[in-house]
Amino acid sequence: MEQQHPQQPQSQSQHPHPQQHYHHTHHQDHGGAGSQKESNRIGKYQIVKTLGEGSFGKVKLAYHTTTGQRVALKIINRKTLAKSDMQGRIEREISYLRLLNHPHIIKLYDVIKSKEEIIMVIEYAGKELFEYIVQNGRMKDQQARRFFQQIIAAIDYCHSHKIVHRDLKPENLLLDDQLNIKIADFGLSNIMSDGNFLKTSCGSPNYAAPEVISGKLYA
Repeated sequence: MEQQHPQQPQSQSQHPHPQQHYHHTHHQDHGGAGSQKESNRIGKYQIVKTLGEGSFGKVKLAYHTTTGQRVALKIINRKTLAKSDMQGRIEREISYLRLLNHPHIIKLYDVIKSKEEIIMVIEYAGKELFEYIVQNGRMKDQQARRFFQQIIAAIDYCHSHKIVHRDLKPENLLLDDQLNIKIADFGLSNIMSDGNFLKTSCGSPNYAAPEVISGKLYA
C-alpha cells in the first residue's frame, strides 16, 4: 500500500479518521510474553492487528469472539484527549452515530469506557475512496454512478435527521469488501434546528461548498 499519493488537501481538522487516517502499520501487535494474550483482547473482541496510530490513540482490527464479525476498535486516550479541544468532537461523533442507521453510513456497534480510554467499536471498512481512485484511476461511468447514488442516499438520510456532515471528502468515504460506500468521521457534524442555518467554516477547504468558503450561512 506504499504507493505515492498525490498531495492531499490540508484539512482544518487534525483529528485522524476512525479507521484510515493514522500512520499505517502492517504487523501484528507484540507485547511482553506474559501480557500478550491479555492485551490482545478487549471485552468480547479479539485484536488481530494495529491498523494505524494517531495523536489520540490507535485503531485496531478485531473480531467478535462469539460471532466472528470483524470490527475496528478506535481506542482513544482520555489523558491526551483532555489536553486538546477534541472531547466535544468525540462525544458528538458517538451521539450522531448512535442515532444514524443506514447501509452507507459506518455503524457504531458499541462504546467501551474506562478511566484511561474510550473505545469505539465500529464497522470495519478496509479502504478509502481516495485510495481506490489513486490505485484504479478514472472510474467507469457505471461505477461512478453507483458510488454517487450511495453517497447521496446516505447524505439525504442524514439531512432527514437534521445532521450535516460538514467534512465530506474521499478520505472520509470508506469502502467495504463489496466496494460499498460507508460515510465516516462525523466529528465535525452538527444538528440543524428548524428555520436556522449554520455558519461555522470547518472541514477541508478543497472540498468545501462555495457558501462555506465565503463565510455565508448554509444548511
